[in-house]
Amino acid sequence: MDKVFNEIHIMELTTNYLPGVFNELEIAGIEAHGAFLRDGTGNQVLLPTKWIPKGSKSGGLIRVFVYFDSEDRPIATTMQPVAIVGEVAFLEVADVNQAGAFLNWGLEKDLLLPFGEQKQRPEPGQKVLVYVFRDSQTGRIAASARIEKFLETDTHTFKEGQEVQIILWEKTELGYKAIIENSSVGLIYANEVFEILRKGMKKTAYIAKLRDDGKIDLRLLPPGYDKIAGLAEVILSKLKAGKGFIPLNDHSDAEEIYENLGMSKKNFKKACGMLYKNRKITLTEKGIRLADK
Repeated sequence: MDKVFNEIHIMELTTNYLPGVFNELEIAGIEAHGAFLRDGTGNQVLLPTKWIPKGSKSGGLIRVFVYFDSEDRPIATTMQPVAIVGEVAFLEVADVNQAGAFLNWGLEKDLLLPFGEQKQRPEPGQKVLVYVFRDSQTGRIAASARIEKFLETDTHTFKEGQEVQIILWEKTELGYKAIIENSSVGLIYANEVFEILRKGMKKTAYIAKLRDDGKIDLRLLPPGYDKIAGLAEVILSKLKAGKGFIPLNDHSDAEEIYENLGMSKKNFKKACGMLYKNRKITLTEKGIRLADK
C-alpha cells in the first residue's frame, strides 16, 4: 500500500515551492478535479482529488511533495517518495528506452536516470544506487549514478564518535564504501565487519576517525564495543584454525575459556552473542561452530 500523508499541518507557508522536496502550501480552492495550492508568492500547483486529505478546506495548509507529471507540468501529491532531492537511494529500474532508464521511486511517474548520468546501462529489474537531484537549468528532477560528483569533501560537519545514518555503496579491497548522511563518503574496514553487508543497505554507523586527507573511517559498533569486536575476531580465528569448531560455550569454566582464548567468560559470552546475532556462528551443547555460508 502506498504511504501517504493524510494530515493538514498548521505551519509556515512555503515562500516559493520547490520541485523534488516537501512544501507547506495553502489550499486556494477545491474543485472537482483537485485542489489548487499556492505558495507565499501566489504560484499555484494542482493536488489531484485522490490525494486531498479528508477535512481539507480552503485556507488550510497542507504538506505536499511537488514533482512533474507525464506532460512535465508541476503537480503535488501526498504520496511519500523513496527519496527526495539531495538524497541517495537504491532504486529498481522499471523501464529503459531512448531517453534513459526509469526508476521506481514510489510515485506514479517514474524517476529518469539519463544516459549521461549512468555508469553502465542498467536492465529492467536491476537496482541502482543513485543521487536524486534537480537540474539547475530546467528545474526537472532526475537521478544520477555518478554519486561522487554530488558529495562533499569537507569533514568538519562531523565529529569522531558521532552516530550517523549511512547507505552502503560498494565493496573495495579495504572494505565497504558508504554514503554518510547523503553528503559524504566513508569506509568500513573489512576486518571490522561481523555481518553480511549488501549494496543499498541502510545502517546506523559511527564516525571512527576523521583523517587529515579528508577521508572518513566508519564503524558499525558504537564507541566502547571495539574491544568486544576484537574478541569476536579472535574467536573467529580460533574457529577457522580448529576446522570450524571450538568445544567451549556458556557452560564452560571461566578458567578453560581464558586458557584457550585469553578472555574472561563475560567477554566471551558478549563476543559470542555478537557473532551469533550476525549469523557467524551456531551454538551447540558441545561448543560453538562456524555457521554455514
